[in-house]
Amino acid sequence: MIVTKTIEETVNFLIPRRNQGKSIGLVPTMGALHQGHLSLLHKARMENDFVVCSIFVNPIQFNNPEDLKKYPRTLEADLKLLEEVGCDLVFTPEVKEIYPNTLEPLPVYELSGLDKPMEGAFRPGHFQGVCVIVHKLFSIVRPKRAYFGEKDFQQLAIIRHMVKSLKLDLEIVGCPIVREEDGLALSSRNMRLSAEERQIAPMIYKTLQQARLKVKSTPKNDITPNQLKQWITDQISSYPSLKPEYIEVVDKNTLQPIQGWKEGNELIVCVAVYDGAVRLIDNIVLFS
Repeated sequence: MIVTKTIEETVNFLIPRRNQGKSIGLVPTMGALHQGHLSLLHKARMENDFVVCSIFVNPIQFNNPEDLKKYPRTLEADLKLLEEVGCDLVFTPEVKEIYPNTLEPLPVYELSGLDKPMEGAFRPGHFQGVCVIVHKLFSIVRPKRAYFGEKDFQQLAIIRHMVKSLKLDLEIVGCPIVREEDGLALSSRNMRLSAEERQIAPMIYKTLQQARLKVKSTPKNDITPNQLKQWITDQISSYPSLKPEYIEVVDKNTLQPIQGWKEGNELIVCVAVYDGAVRLIDNIVLFS
């Protein structure tokens, strides 16, 4: 496994592989790797000749400086895991390598309103920051395929939109959420939970499962999307330490909140919930 720190050495290492006709799969990460990330690596390993993982905590996608400061950094452990799963190259740049000129204006991406609801409403500028780094990584690695988890459902939709609008020649592969046995979605932030908070955290997904069952078993006229949102909010809020930031029922394609069940054929519930001081996100498909 090769570890690179600069754009130049990364590009130079990949050129001959690409010239040999080898397909390259990219898994962009911010490190603090877990089995969710590794599932993306396994998928990339199955579908490509050469697998690249990037590890970079991107400062411009954090609207909360304290969140950036507390984000876990476990590079040594990450590299060990990546070697075990057969990653070929790991790109681990410093901030100054990615953003050498802090006075240079950053590009602004047209996102067709996909960045406005949910995460976008509570984390201004977040998705512009995500698009900047992901586009940079695509330009450096030039992968045939790039892999992203469906836990960050809004991010996945936005990256797909960016790739389509810029006519980039690569495939975006969405991969299912990986969960602990008790249902908690794997996240690098989970390691910041106290023992008590960790015990309560699975109630988020349990409530989403109950909400899906409620929709399927209740006549549509008996409960509206807004009433379902309120029910989810009340259920989650009833648990110690859990505080919902948003609960939204949205169309899977437009990400726009719906008012009635006939407004979309594919609907998903997306949530952000604070467990103590740790912000967790999750989602579940209601029907498709």
